[in-house]
Amino acid sequence: MTTAGDDKLRMLFVATMFLYPVDTGAKIRTTQVLRGLHDGRFDVTLAGPATAAEQAEHSAAVAAFADRVVHWPVGSRNAWFRISRMRHLWSRQPIPVVTDRSAAGRATVAALLAERPDVVVADFPHAMVLLPERLDVPLVVFTHNVEAEIFARHRDVSADPVRRAIWNDQYRKMVRYEKSVIERADAVVAVSERDAKILERDYGGRSVRVIPTGVDLEYYAWQPPGEGRDIVFCGSMDWLANIDGVRFLLDDVWPRLLALVPDATMTIVGRDPPRNLVDEAARRGFDWRFTGRVPDTRPYVHAGAAFVIPLRVGGGTRLKVYEAMAMGCPVVSTSIGVEGLPVRHREHCLIGDTADELAASLADALRDASLRRSLSEAARDHVERHFSYRNAAAVFEDIALEAVRRRAGISAT
Repeated sequence: MTTAGDDKLRMLFVATMFLYPVDTGAKIRTTQVLRGLHDGRFDVTLAGPATAAEQAEHSAAVAAFADRVVHWPVGSRNAWFRISRMRHLWSRQPIPVVTDRSAAGRATVAALLAERPDVVVADFPHAMVLLPERLDVPLVVFTHNVEAEIFARHRDVSADPVRRAIWNDQYRKMVRYEKSVIERADAVVAVSERDAKILERDYGGRSVRVIPTGVDLEYYAWQPPGEGRDIVFCGSMDWLANIDGVRFLLDDVWPRLLALVPDATMTIVGRDPPRNLVDEAARRGFDWRFTGRVPDTRPYVHAGAAFVIPLRVGGGTRLKVYEAMAMGCPVVSTSIGVEGLPVRHREHCLIGDTADELAASLADALRDASLRRSLSEAARDHVERHFSYRNAAAVFEDIALEAVRRRAGISAT
């Protein structure tokens, strides 16, 4: 056990996922905050679930994220797990929340709370199912998005009436659950001004603060955009929002783009692409490549002439936007893809929402080398000036300190 120095406060950071490999937007944001907190005002204990294989393979990598790391055992979240969790459809709580609840997790967190940390951070509202009903320490809830909004958008794009009914039921449950969590928090961390307004207006959030989106500018180094005709998408292909976006690209956008740029190609970078999507792209004769999981997305992004974000569903902010901008690959996105981010059309990126608009924007990026270069340079400059991950961690630390002081009745000055 690591003992905090006399000059440090103790933070218990409760996660609902194993944080390595760092291959999703949520993991990137969480680990960047944890890295930035290192050597700051808090001694951080990270608590989260892990399978035996994850601990055996990646415990050293995760150990770098905090002063101390404590895991509780969980089973593998394989295909059977994703199917079996549907049994929770009739639960009072939404499915993602119920499946994060764990007796081992609650016992582990209870033991860590007995050490009397100065502040507790719940990473995602889901983490609250691992905490007791009553907390005697300040609580900070880290919201990576407004979860209920994602469910509502899935409902709205679902053509199947049964799916629409299920998503609507999950939406109502998530609204109720998120509201109960936000009302308990001493401080709420949001990732965009838009999310902060929703959390205050609809959920009664108190002391809602926004942290900037953070990017590791050294890791995501800039290069001039590619000169070919390849378009890149990066994202976990077992996430429903990404599947819906790529399906929209395949069915509606790509035929229109080929009418404008017949030699356009597509690279989908992300784990577990659905077989039906891969087969459908091949059946239609599209020049699409699905890489599956890769150890490093940077070579694919640097080689691309454009980086597409065709999302119609989602929430929070997309870290992939700023990563692509930092690397110099021109971003072409729907409005939802860049939602909550202070970017401007034709200055930092290109935006189109309908299939015709998105196809036209992609065609502009592929055919106009000067536009690509202009977007690339302006985007990198924008990220450098505003979005270092160290800035995000510094704001997060201030929020946690403020929550501790407020509970103790100490002036922030």
